Amino acid sequence: MGLGNGVLCYPKLNYPYQWNPHIRSSIRSSSSSSLQPPSLRYAVLGAGFAGLSVAWHLLKHSPKDARVCVDIYDELGIGGGASGVSGGLLHPYSPKAKLLWRGAECWKECQKLLNIAETIEHMRTSDLVDQDLANSSEGPLIQRRGILRPATDMKNADTLKENAQNCLGSCRIELIDKDGAQTLVPNLFVPSNSAVYMPQAVNINPKRYLQALFLACQDLVKESPRSRYEEEKVVHLHKKSITNLSELSGEYDAVIICLGAKAVMLPELSGKLPLRTCRGVVTHLQLPSDARGEYGDHSPSILSDAWLAVQGPRNVVMGSTWDWGSRNFSSSVSTEEASTALDELILKASTVYPCIRNWVFTRARAGVRAMPPLTPLGSLPLLGCVNDTISCQNVECRYWFVGGLGSRGLLYHGWLGKLTAQAVISCNEDFLPRELTSWKKLK
Repeated sequence: MGLGNGVLCYPKLNYPYQWNPHIRSSIRSSSSSSLQPPSLRYAVLGAGFAGLSVAWHLLKHSPKDARVCVDIYDELGIGGGASGVSGGLLHPYSPKAKLLWRGAECWKECQKLLNIAETIEHMRTSDLVDQDLANSSEGPLIQRRGILRPATDMKNADTLKENAQNCLGSCRIELIDKDGAQTLVPNLFVPSNSAVYMPQAVNINPKRYLQALFLACQDLVKESPRSRYEEEKVVHLHKKSITNLSELSGEYDAVIICLGAKAVMLPELSGKLPLRTCRGVVTHLQLPSDARGEYGDHSPSILSDAWLAVQGPRNVVMGSTWDWGSRNFSSSVSTEEASTALDELILKASTVYPCIRNWVFTRARAGVRAMPPLTPLGSLPLLGCVNDTISCQNVECRYWFVGGLGSRGLLYHGWLGKLTAQAVISCNEDFLPRELTSWKKLK
């Protein structure tokens, strides 16, 4: 049934298995002809992992007989924020070497989007928004080389062993000894004689992936049937900053806020989100052409106190630093900040991969993560309808929030984007796990 005048909603269903977005109960405008399909307009704020996943699922799962418009707003464009700076390591571990909450669902949905993006990039490389990415020398969009995590102490080794015994069926986890680890990565130092190897974990080039996911959104539009009235589905990217939600008043049926750490800068949400900002610097390193010790073509990337995301035999991304409370949202890194970050990261990474000291610095980039509060289930993202939070009196629009993905945005984004799209289309928050909406009750 409808929520307020002029808002298209769908019947409230039991989470999450009875969703049927093709059941229409009302049309958006009472002045529209009964022969016309309903019209839905959505605004997605942010073109990072969360925003593009939400946009894709809105286009994919919206009613087939509806005219759907999705406007994506991001002043920096596709992947211009923290998502595009990330290391792109996809695996089911938290920084403390524990399996993540609902990791299996997250892994499955993320794999679906990665496969879609990879297919699209092969078909439409010439259409990439940023041609520098199309000609990138940093290897393929997805590198299936696996990820290795050496145990740093006995407690860590016990945790890794437990996880290997209770691994996700969709991401195999193998406990290996020092010899096995050093066979995979020569010259690796394994302090506690054990490591976890995840052969199905992958590296992605995050910005190229996000560009390809946007192309996938455009392809969904092209594939949608046309009516005699107008295009059934449209998607637009607006390189524009939204500084106040009132700018969108009266324009949309729903606004989905996927701005990451910048969400705290919206006046309607300022001081109302239990998020902490954390600026992270990642460094790009290269092995000099006259130096020996290329990284193996099939050697896995490395997780440790500083991770190493391998881009090729002589290119690696190393990260990340943690500058809590930062409001510096620039991706640019000063010489001083880069030097400090490099010293910190080299010290950490060299404890497990000493050869990294032979590599030379080429550049640094930074992004600000939105870190959620710690719960008994770990650091969980924040989702939900926020009309009450922002004291919104506009019953014709529903405002939704997707944030606090922290350093796990790549793993979380596929599943959370799908659930959010279901909730938005149905005007039903019950599609979202209660663990992710309970933050509103604790404010």
